Amino acid sequence: MNELPDTTYTSTWSEGRGEVRFFTRSDGSRLRYYTVGTGPALVLLHTVRGQLDYFQRVIPQLWDHYTVYALDLPGMGWSDIVPGARYEEPQLRAAVVDFVRGLDLHDVTLSGESLGGALSLSASVDLKDRVSRIVAFNSYDYPQGAERGNWIARFIMTAVRMPVLGPLFAPVEPLPVLRTILQGGYVDKSKLPEDFVADLIRSGRRQGYDKVARGTYRSLKGFDRSRERYPQVSAPVTLVYSENDWSRPAERDRVADALADVHRITLPRTGHFSALERPDDVARILLDAA
Repeated sequence: MNELPDTTYTSTWSEGRGEVRFFTRSDGSRLRYYTVGTGPALVLLHTVRGQLDYFQRVIPQLWDHYTVYALDLPGMGWSDIVPGARYEEPQLRAAVVDFVRGLDLHDVTLSGESLGGALSLSASVDLKDRVSRIVAFNSYDYPQGAERGNWIARFIMTAVRMPVLGPLFAPVEPLPVLRTILQGGYVDKSKLPEDFVADLIRSGRRQGYDKVARGTYRSLKGFDRSRERYPQVSAPVTLVYSENDWSRPAERDRVADALADVHRITLPRTGHFSALERPDDVARILLDAA
């Protein structure tokens, strides 16, 4: 474990503002996060195979309106890798709950994309006394997702999940392969920052990350069960889907129907990774929510 959080890539887009820190959980493991700005609290949760820098094009548009907290989920980005840890929805949700309670945040806007969108909805149930609103982008709460992006994503994710071949494929992640997998979530593939992919590769070379990747990919099939918690969501929800998201119309309707207080928005001509592809629209939606 590093004594200080990694700031190498975050410093390239944060314009010298804000601070990268570690939050230490009760078990001693640490979550890296970036905080900046003034105003009510906004907690941002990143996508599958992501890290807090995923929001690099959105955060600068928000830091004069919110106190932003962008989090690396357990084992991902530069958060600690804990041997034997699990990466299913309950464990990731518990980390988000620990973070919000540990920093004693109130009147929180909880927001995320993809995996982070699903966690925003499910974690809000445990944080109902602290969360005032939720903005969920392209919530990943259906049995398949990235496999719908392209054939390489389908092949790699299927292989990583397999009992025997999985441990062999999980450590193999050349930059061209990861780039192609992620491009399956964009309409305009030029919007994927090359330096962001390079830093994902860098953080993914940490010892033990192959087990994080395998555990996360294997857990995704269980994220559809997180929808069972959605009827308990008490905060108002802005539910945002990209027109070309991996989710299907019936899956989007199923999520909306489970929520009591929901406002729906569709982003036209956008893929799964809207915070990088359409950051101006994502920032506008978050500002409107405030």
